[in-house]
Amino acid sequence: MTRPVSRRTALALGGAAAAGAGLLGLDLALRRLDPAPRLMEGIVWQVHGGLLDPRGDWNELGARSLLVQWLVADGTAFVPLPGLGLPLVADAPNWARIAREPWAQTIIAGLAGRFSEPAARRDVLALGALSARIARQRLPFRPSGFYFPVEADPTWTGVGQMAAALADIPRPLWVSAYDNSNVGADAFADWVDGWLPKDVGLFFQDGVGVHTRAPEAARAYGQALSRRLGRGRFRLIAEAFRPAGDGGFRAATAAELLPQLRAYDGFEVFVFDGPHYVDRLLVEKLLEG
Repeated sequence: MTRPVSRRTALALGGAAAAGAGLLGLDLALRRLDPAPRLMEGIVWQVHGGLLDPRGDWNELGARSLLVQWLVADGTAFVPLPGLGLPLVADAPNWARIAREPWAQTIIAGLAGRFSEPAARRDVLALGALSARIARQRLPFRPSGFYFPVEADPTWTGVGQMAAALADIPRPLWVSAYDNSNVGADAFADWVDGWLPKDVGLFFQDGVGVHTRAPEAARAYGQALSRRLGRGRFRLIAEAFRPAGDGGFRAATAAELLPQLRAYDGFEVFVFDGPHYVDRLLVEKLLEG
C-alpha cells in the first residue's frame, strides 16, 4: 500500500476530473434505482500533505469501511496528539466530517510509519513503540481497529522483528504484506504464518497494479491465505493504479479495474487508493459495468 509513495517516492494522482463533477454528482443521485453492486468492502487512504480532504462516492460501489494508512508519518501527525508532542500537519483533515461519510462507517486507524519503506523497516521497533502510544491517545473518531503500516514481503530478512513491534499495540490489529518475488501462493502463506502473531490480521496487496500477477493469480493467493489464517484474519487489497510509463502511476481504467474486483468475489476487498485513483467518473463507469 505504500508502493506509490514509499517505494517510488511519489504518487501519481490518476488525473481525477474536476470539470462536470457537480452534474455527475447529481446524475449519480438521481439514477440510483437499483441496489448498488457490492464491488468492495472499503477503501484505503494514503494520507499525505497533498491530499488531506478525501471525498468520493465509493459507497456507491459498496464501500463502508475506511483504512487510514497512517496517523503519523515521518514524525508529522495527521490528527491532534497533544500528549505525544508531535507537530500537526497544516490544514489537518476534518476527521468529524470524514467519520460521517457513508464509506467510513468503520475506520481502521493506521498508526506510525514512514514514507520510505527501507527506513520503516529499519525503525520497525521504534515505530511499534510509537504506534502503541498513538493507539492509546484520544482520537477524533472511534477506530474499529488499528493497522501497523510497516509492510512485509519475503525479501525482508528482518521480518522476525514484527512480533516484538506489534506486541504492545491494542487489538484488533492488522498488518499488510505483498509478494513481488512471486514465490507462489502456498509458499507465501507458509511464510506469513511463520511470523504473523495469531491475533493479528493480514491485508494482502494483490500486486495487480504493478503487473506482478493477474487477478486470477491474486485470488489464488487469497484462497491460500484464507485457508491458513482463517477468513476473519484476511482481507484483500485491490490496487487501483497502473504504471504510467514515466516511472509514476495512473488510475486504472474501468476496463482494468472491474474484472479485478469481480475476480475477488467472496473476499473482503479494500481498494488502494480510493481518494487518489477512484474518482467520480471511474465510479460511474464501474457502475455501468
